[in-house]
Amino acid sequence: MKIIILGAGQVGGTLAENLASEANDITIVDTDAARLRELQDRLDIRTVEGKASHPSVLTQAGGEDADMLIAVTNSDEINIMACAVAKTLFKTPKKICRVREVDYLLAREALFHDKALPVDVLISPEQEVTRHIYRMIQHPGSLQVLDFADGKVMLVAVKAYYGGPLVGNEIAQLRQHMPHVDTRVAAIFRRGAPIIPQGSTIIEADDEVFFIAARENIRAVMSEMRRLDRPYRKIIIAGGGNIGARLAELLEHNYTVKMIERSLDRCRTLTHKLNKTIVLHGSASDRQLLMDENIEDCDVFCALTNSDEANVMASMLAKRLGARTVMTLINNPAYVDLVQGGAIDVAISPQQTTIGTLLTHVRRHDVAAVHSLRRGAAEAMEAIAHGDRYSSKVVGRAIGELRLPPGTTIGALVRGDEVLIAHDDVVIENDDHVILFLVDKKYIQDVERLFQVDFTFF
Repeated sequence: MKIIILGAGQVGGTLAENLASEANDITIVDTDAARLRELQDRLDIRTVEGKASHPSVLTQAGGEDADMLIAVTNSDEINIMACAVAKTLFKTPKKICRVREVDYLLAREALFHDKALPVDVLISPEQEVTRHIYRMIQHPGSLQVLDFADGKVMLVAVKAYYGGPLVGNEIAQLRQHMPHVDTRVAAIFRRGAPIIPQGSTIIEADDEVFFIAARENIRAVMSEMRRLDRPYRKIIIAGGGNIGARLAELLEHNYTVKMIERSLDRCRTLTHKLNKTIVLHGSASDRQLLMDENIEDCDVFCALTNSDEANVMASMLAKRLGARTVMTLINNPAYVDLVQGGAIDVAISPQQTTIGTLLTHVRRHDVAAVHSLRRGAAEAMEAIAHGDRYSSKVVGRAIGELRLPPGTTIGALVRGDEVLIAHDDVVIENDDHVILFLVDKKYIQDVERLFQVDFTFF
């Protein structure tokens, strides 16, 4: 597939890295020549220096025969204009646009369609990150919570702790512990290395365990891996930007929410925008302010400012002063693995959260959802099976019969409203949504080919 990526920032660069490894023809456009040289030295891609929305630049990037344009520069207006130019001049089949400004998003139905602004897929990083944090707050103790099949199935990552009923025991004993709950362990990461789980695999303390289950069974399965955390009630948000404000709006009706913001003008805006959230003017690294606001009673401290350093320092201080759980926004991917697991319980990478949404629209064949896991090292995918036993490699076959690529496991199927946890005797049918987990992304194309329908199928 020939893909043009506009913007070589963290999202554009990470996306180029993901797609270049999957035999796509990638061209990336940016005004930063040094950044382009760095990417070209590291990846097998073409680069073009110039303004992303200029027709001449898009022509130089190969706009005439591009299959897809992904506009992820830091400017909403440049992204939108680039999509309009690609549609008008080149009739580019698919145009994906990153938009941050809330005003544009509120009018998305009226603005973004072929008769107005020709954007096929609208991506909002702030909305994706906000939903990501909100799901983790809804599931205390989780490291990552992912929805599939419109929320019917969830994939949850937890850290196994001493005292969890299943820790020190074989995975096969899950069925004995919970005879009425069906679940499957999709993968285990032990000291950073993946383990493909078998029934005889023993879960150890500090393992990062990914399990899949129907939404209503998630809390019961979590209780097998660790002491079940009590529900969160009191939240402190550091940073009143787009992500912080949206998160407060989602939380304030069911939680006690306080927000700390440095800008007095922004505090005034937030006070009028939010209904129940208490907005405090000050620095989240102010020890006295945190103590005055009873940080020791805080269930979750979310550091969501635009500065990685400010987020890390505020988070470490909050944890030292008694905050129960600390979640920290980290824009630099290199920092994520360094900070998570110590004073910081969960490090959130906006790039990885956004990448999954983008990859959903890039994958070949019928892919309903993609989620990037373990900072891009692994991936979870929701693929839709089509065809019959003669035209498909998966339909009409039991899961145990399938020749899955190395490191690939099927976690569950969704058939209409029914959730079927994957066991060897479960037979895949036409239109089933199949949830897969891949610990090695180099086999993505093999998985895609597995779900490819023979050309004779109509």
